[in-house]
Amino acid sequence: MHNRKALGLAILALITLTLIWSSNWTVVKWVLPFVGALDFAALRCVLGALLLLILLPLSGRSLKPPPWRPVLWIGLLQTAGMAGLSQLALIASEAGKTAVLVYTMPFWVILLAALFLNERPRLPQYAAIAIAAIGMLFVIQPWRWQGTLLSSLLAVASGASWAAGSVIAKRAFRHQSVDLLSLVAWQMAVGAAALAVLAIITHETPIIWSSYVLLALGYNAILATALAWALWLFILRVLPTGVAGLSTLMVPVMSVMWAWWLLGEKPDKAEGVGIGLILLALVLIGAPERPWATARHLLRLKNWFRSLT
Repeated sequence: MHNRKALGLAILALITLTLIWSSNWTVVKWVLPFVGALDFAALRCVLGALLLLILLPLSGRSLKPPPWRPVLWIGLLQTAGMAGLSQLALIASEAGKTAVLVYTMPFWVILLAALFLNERPRLPQYAAIAIAAIGMLFVIQPWRWQGTLLSSLLAVASGASWAAGSVIAKRAFRHQSVDLLSLVAWQMAVGAAALAVLAIITHETPIIWSSYVLLALGYNAILATALAWALWLFILRVLPTGVAGLSTLMVPVMSVMWAWWLLGEKPDKAEGVGIGLILLALVLIGAPERPWATARHLLRLKNWFRSLT
Protein backbone atom coordinates (compact mmCIF):
# COMPACT_ATOMS: atom_id res chain seq x y z
CA MET A 1 0.00 0.00 0.00
CA HIS A 2 2.93 2.35 0.73
CA ASN A 3 3.87 2.77 -2.92
CA ARG A 4 3.97 5.74 -5.24
CA LYS A 5 0.46 5.20 -6.56
CA ALA A 6 -1.00 5.01 -3.04
CA LEU A 7 0.84 8.17 -1.99
CA GLY A 8 -0.44 9.98 -5.07
CA LEU A 9 -3.99 8.92 -4.25
CA ALA A 10 -3.48 10.03 -0.65
CA ILE A 11 -2.43 13.51 -1.84
CA LEU A 12 -5.50 13.71 -4.08
CA ALA A 13 -7.65 12.57 -1.14
CA LEU A 14 -6.10 15.31 1.03
CA ILE A 15 -6.92 18.03 -1.47
CA THR A 16 -10.51 16.82 -1.81
CA LEU A 17 -10.90 16.44 1.95
CA THR A 18 -9.59 19.94 2.61
CA LEU A 19 -12.02 21.53 0.16
CA ILE A 20 -15.01 19.62 1.55
CA TRP A 21 -14.35 20.04 5.27
CA SER A 22 -13.11 23.64 5.21
CA SER A 23 -16.22 24.93 3.44
CA ASN A 24 -18.55 22.77 5.51
CA TRP A 25 -18.00 24.75 8.74
CA THR A 26 -19.76 27.68 7.09
CA VAL A 27 -22.49 25.46 5.68
CA VAL A 28 -23.25 24.01 9.13
CA LYS A 29 -23.11 27.43 10.83
CA TRP A 30 -25.74 28.70 8.41
CA VAL A 31 -28.08 25.74 8.96
CA LEU A 32 -28.09 25.66 12.78
CA PRO A 33 -30.80 28.35 13.20
CA PHE A 34 -33.20 25.93 11.47
CA VAL A 35 -32.27 22.62 13.12
CA GLY A 36 -30.80 21.55 16.47
CA ALA A 37 -27.09 20.75 16.52
CA LEU A 38 -27.50 17.13 17.67
CA ASP A 39 -30.50 16.67 15.36
CA PHE A 40 -28.42 17.74 12.38
CA ALA A 41 -25.42 15.66 13.46
CA ALA A 42 -27.65 12.60 13.81
CA LEU A 43 -29.38 13.17 10.46
CA ARG A 44 -26.14 13.61 8.52
CA CYS A 45 -24.54 10.53 10.08
CA VAL A 46 -27.62 8.31 9.74
CA LEU A 47 -27.97 9.20 6.07
CA GLY A 48 -24.23 8.83 5.50
CA ALA A 49 -24.19 5.42 7.19
CA LEU A 50 -27.21 4.21 5.16
CA LEU A 51 -25.52 5.33 1.96
CA LEU A 52 -22.32 3.46 2.79
CA LEU A 53 -24.15 0.31 3.91
CA ILE A 54 -26.03 0.29 0.60
CA LEU A 55 -22.72 0.66 -1.25
CA LEU A 56 -21.24 -2.43 0.42
CA PRO A 57 -23.30 -5.07 -1.46
CA LEU A 58 -23.34 -2.92 -4.60
CA SER A 59 -19.53 -3.04 -4.62
CA GLY A 60 -19.48 -6.80 -4.08
CA ARG A 61 -18.61 -6.63 -0.38
CA SER A 62 -20.25 -8.53 2.43
CA LEU A 63 -22.49 -6.77 4.93
CA LYS A 64 -20.73 -8.66 7.70
CA PRO A 65 -19.26 -6.13 10.16
CA PRO A 66 -15.50 -5.95 10.82
CA PRO A 67 -14.20 -6.87 14.31
CA TRP A 68 -16.66 -5.22 16.68
CA ARG A 69 -14.29 -3.66 19.22
CA PRO A 70 -12.51 -1.19 16.89
CA VAL A 71 -15.80 -0.51 15.08
CA LEU A 72 -17.51 0.34 18.37
CA TRP A 73 -14.78 2.63 19.67
CA ILE A 74 -14.09 4.36 16.34
CA GLY A 75 -17.81 4.96 15.86
CA LEU A 76 -18.30 6.42 19.33
CA LEU A 77 -15.15 8.54 19.34
CA GLN A 78 -14.59 9.55 15.73
CA THR A 79 -18.15 9.82 14.43
CA ALA A 80 -20.40 10.46 17.44
CA GLY A 81 -17.81 12.31 19.54
CA MET A 82 -16.25 14.45 16.84
CA ALA A 83 -19.43 15.31 14.93
CA GLY A 84 -21.66 15.79 17.95
CA LEU A 85 -19.26 17.88 20.03
CA SER A 86 -18.17 20.07 17.11
CA GLN A 87 -21.71 20.93 16.11
CA LEU A 88 -22.67 21.73 19.69
CA ALA A 89 -19.65 24.03 19.79
CA LEU A 90 -20.88 25.89 16.69
CA ILE A 91 -24.09 27.01 18.40
CA ALA A 92 -22.47 29.83 20.39
CA SER A 93 -19.12 30.19 18.66
CA GLU A 94 -17.76 31.38 15.32
CA ALA A 95 -17.24 28.86 12.53
CA GLY A 96 -13.59 29.78 11.99
CA LYS A 97 -12.72 29.71 15.69
CA THR A 98 -14.45 26.35 16.17
CA ALA A 99 -12.63 24.87 13.18
CA VAL A 100 -9.25 25.95 14.55
CA LEU A 101 -9.95 24.37 17.94
CA VAL A 102 -11.33 21.11 16.51
CA TYR A 103 -8.28 20.82 14.29
CA THR A 104 -5.97 20.78 17.26
CA MET A 105 -6.60 17.08 16.63
CA PRO A 106 -3.03 16.55 15.30
CA PHE A 107 -1.56 17.51 18.68
CA TRP A 108 -3.68 14.92 20.44
CA VAL A 109 -2.79 12.40 17.72
CA ILE A 110 0.92 12.94 18.31
CA LEU A 111 0.55 12.41 22.04
CA LEU A 112 -1.69 9.35 21.69
CA ALA A 113 0.43 7.83 18.92
CA ALA A 114 3.50 8.14 21.16
CA LEU A 115 1.66 6.38 23.99
CA PHE A 116 -0.12 3.63 22.07
CA LEU A 117 1.59 3.28 18.65
CA ASN A 118 5.21 3.87 19.67
CA GLU A 119 5.50 6.77 17.19
CA ARG A 120 7.87 9.06 19.07
CA PRO A 121 7.69 12.81 18.33
CA ARG A 122 10.77 14.79 17.35
CA LEU A 123 12.00 17.66 19.53
CA PRO A 124 10.27 20.39 17.41
CA GLN A 125 6.99 18.55 17.93
CA TYR A 126 7.27 18.80 21.71
CA ALA A 127 7.87 22.55 21.36
CA ALA A 128 4.91 22.77 19.01
CA ILE A 129 2.57 21.16 21.53
CA ALA A 130 3.56 23.74 24.17
CA ILE A 131 3.06 26.64 21.74
CA ALA A 132 -0.30 25.23 20.66
CA ALA A 133 -1.45 25.04 24.28
CA ILE A 134 -0.69 28.76 24.71
CA GLY A 135 -2.44 29.48 21.42
CA MET A 136 -5.55 27.62 22.56
CA LEU A 137 -5.68 29.77 25.70
CA PHE A 138 -5.75 32.92 23.54
CA VAL A 139 -8.49 31.49 21.32
CA ILE A 140 -10.60 30.16 24.21
CA GLN A 141 -9.99 33.30 26.33
CA PRO A 142 -11.19 31.84 29.65
CA TRP A 143 -10.60 35.22 31.32
CA ARG A 144 -13.52 36.72 29.36
CA TRP A 145 -16.14 34.13 30.34
CA GLN A 146 -18.88 35.51 28.05
CA GLY A 147 -20.74 32.33 27.29
CA THR A 148 -18.36 30.91 24.68
CA LEU A 149 -15.95 29.11 27.01
CA LEU A 150 -18.08 25.97 26.95
CA SER A 151 -18.22 26.07 23.14
CA SER A 152 -14.44 26.34 22.96
CA LEU A 153 -13.97 23.42 25.34
CA LEU A 154 -16.47 21.35 23.32
CA ALA A 155 -14.49 22.08 20.15
CA VAL A 156 -11.21 21.01 21.79
CA ALA A 157 -12.90 17.86 23.14
CA SER A 158 -14.15 17.14 19.63
CA GLY A 159 -10.59 17.20 18.31
CA ALA A 160 -9.36 14.96 21.14
CA SER A 161 -12.19 12.49 20.51
CA TRP A 162 -11.37 12.41 16.81
CA ALA A 163 -7.70 11.79 17.60
CA ALA A 164 -8.51 8.87 19.89
CA GLY A 165 -10.70 7.28 17.23
CA SER A 166 -7.96 7.75 14.64
CA VAL A 167 -5.34 6.02 16.79
CA ILE A 168 -7.70 3.07 17.32
CA ALA A 169 -8.30 2.90 13.55
CA LYS A 170 -4.55 2.91 12.92
CA ARG A 171 -4.10 0.01 15.35
CA ALA A 172 -6.84 -1.88 13.53
CA PHE A 173 -5.09 -1.35 10.20
CA ARG A 174 -1.79 -2.53 11.68
CA HIS A 175 -2.95 -5.70 13.39
CA GLN A 176 -6.00 -6.82 11.42
CA SER A 177 -7.02 -7.22 7.80
CA VAL A 178 -9.88 -4.74 7.65
CA ASP A 179 -11.79 -3.69 4.54
CA LEU A 180 -11.74 0.12 4.42
CA LEU A 181 -15.28 0.69 3.14
CA SER A 182 -16.74 -1.84 5.56
CA LEU A 183 -14.97 -0.20 8.51
CA VAL A 184 -16.15 3.28 7.46
CA ALA A 185 -19.74 2.12 7.02
CA TRP A 186 -20.10 0.18 10.26
CA GLN A 187 -18.26 2.65 12.51
CA MET A 188 -20.49 5.37 11.09
CA ALA A 189 -23.56 3.24 11.78
CA VAL A 190 -22.47 2.91 15.41
CA GLY A 191 -21.80 6.62 15.74
CA ALA A 192 -25.06 7.50 13.99
CA ALA A 193 -27.03 5.28 16.37
CA ALA A 194 -25.45 6.97 19.40
CA LEU A 195 -26.14 10.43 17.99
CA ALA A 196 -29.73 9.47 17.14
CA VAL A 197 -30.38 8.41 20.74
CA LEU A 198 -28.91 11.67 22.06
CA ALA A 199 -30.89 13.72 19.53
CA ILE A 200 -34.16 12.03 20.53
CA ILE A 201 -33.47 12.56 24.24
CA THR A 202 -32.53 16.24 23.86
CA HIS A 203 -34.90 17.18 21.02
CA GLU A 204 -36.94 20.26 21.91
CA THR A 205 -37.26 22.54 18.87
CA PRO A 206 -38.98 21.35 15.67
CA ILE A 207 -36.87 21.34 12.52
CA ILE A 208 -37.70 24.18 10.13
CA TRP A 209 -37.47 22.40 6.78
CA SER A 210 -36.42 24.46 3.77
CA SER A 211 -34.55 23.98 0.51
CA TYR A 212 -31.34 25.16 2.19
CA VAL A 213 -31.69 22.67 5.06
CA LEU A 214 -32.18 19.86 2.52
CA LEU A 215 -29.19 20.98 0.45
CA ALA A 216 -27.00 21.34 3.55
CA LEU A 217 -28.10 17.92 4.75
CA GLY A 218 -27.33 16.37 1.37
CA TYR A 219 -23.92 18.04 1.25
CA ASN A 220 -23.12 16.85 4.75
CA ALA A 221 -24.46 13.29 4.40
CA ILE A 222 -22.90 12.54 1.00
CA LEU A 223 -19.73 14.63 0.87
CA ALA A 224 -18.77 15.82 4.36
CA THR A 225 -19.68 12.54 6.08
CA ALA A 226 -19.75 9.45 3.84
CA LEU A 227 -17.10 10.48 1.29
CA ALA A 228 -14.94 12.56 3.63
CA TRP A 229 -14.63 9.91 6.36
CA ALA A 230 -13.80 7.29 3.74
CA LEU A 231 -11.07 9.60 2.42
CA TRP A 232 -9.80 10.24 5.95
CA LEU A 233 -9.49 6.55 6.85
CA PHE A 234 -7.78 5.89 3.49
CA ILE A 235 -5.27 8.64 4.29
CA LEU A 236 -4.82 7.19 7.77
CA ARG A 237 -4.13 3.73 6.35
CA VAL A 238 -1.57 4.97 3.81
CA LEU A 239 0.32 7.54 5.90
CA PRO A 240 1.88 7.41 9.37
CA THR A 241 -0.54 8.51 12.08
CA GLY A 242 1.19 11.81 12.88
CA VAL A 243 1.61 12.70 9.20
CA ALA A 244 -2.05 11.88 8.53
CA GLY A 245 -3.06 14.19 11.36
CA LEU A 246 -0.80 16.95 10.08
CA SER A 247 -2.29 16.53 6.63
CA THR A 248 -5.54 18.08 7.83
CA LEU A 249 -3.96 21.32 8.98
CA MET A 250 -4.96 23.37 5.94
CA VAL A 251 -8.61 22.76 6.82
CA PRO A 252 -8.79 25.21 9.78
CA VAL A 253 -6.76 27.82 7.90
CA MET A 254 -9.15 27.68 4.95
CA SER A 255 -12.13 27.53 7.33
CA VAL A 256 -11.08 30.83 8.93
CA MET A 257 -10.82 32.36 5.46
CA TRP A 258 -14.27 31.03 4.45
CA ALA A 259 -15.84 32.31 7.70
CA TRP A 260 -14.16 35.70 7.35
CA TRP A 261 -15.28 36.05 3.73
CA LEU A 262 -18.82 34.62 3.94
CA LEU A 263 -19.82 35.22 7.57
CA GLY A 264 -17.85 38.35 8.38
CA GLU A 265 -16.21 36.57 11.35
CA LYS A 266 -12.97 38.55 11.54
CA PRO A 267 -10.97 37.30 14.53
CA ASP A 268 -10.27 39.81 17.31
CA LYS A 269 -6.67 40.50 18.31
CA ALA A 270 -6.50 37.85 21.04
CA GLU A 271 -8.04 35.23 18.77
CA GLY A 272 -5.71 36.30 15.98
CA VAL A 273 -2.71 35.80 18.27
CA GLY A 274 -4.03 32.39 19.33
CA ILE A 275 -4.66 31.28 15.76
CA GLY A 276 -1.20 32.52 14.79
CA LEU A 277 0.42 30.53 17.61
CA ILE A 278 -1.50 27.40 16.67
CA LEU A 279 -0.41 27.78 13.05
CA LEU A 280 3.17 28.35 14.21
CA ALA A 281 2.92 25.10 16.15
CA LEU A 282 1.60 23.35 13.06
CA VAL A 283 4.57 24.59 11.05
CA LEU A 284 6.97 23.33 13.72
CA ILE A 285 5.32 19.92 13.80
CA GLY A 286 5.70 19.45 10.09
CA ALA A 287 9.00 21.26 9.77
CA PRO A 288 11.85 19.39 8.09
CA GLU A 289 15.14 19.03 9.88
CA ARG A 290 16.80 21.72 7.70
CA PRO A 291 16.60 25.03 9.60
CA TRP A 292 16.49 27.20 6.46
CA ALA A 293 13.40 25.33 5.24
CA THR A 294 11.75 25.90 8.60
CA ALA A 295 12.61 29.61 8.43
CA ARG A 296 10.96 29.86 5.02
CA HIS A 297 7.75 28.35 6.41
CA LEU A 298 7.82 30.73 9.38
CA LEU A 299 8.20 33.73 7.04
CA ARG A 300 5.08 32.64 5.14
CA LEU A 301 3.22 32.26 8.43
CA LYS A 302 4.34 35.76 9.50
CA ASN A 303 2.94 37.29 6.29
CA TRP A 304 -0.37 35.43 6.75
CA PHE A 305 -0.60 36.56 10.39
CA ARG A 306 -0.08 40.21 9.41
CA SER A 307 -2.98 40.01 6.98
CA LEU A 308 -5.14 38.41 9.68
CA THR A 309 -4.60 41.06 12.33
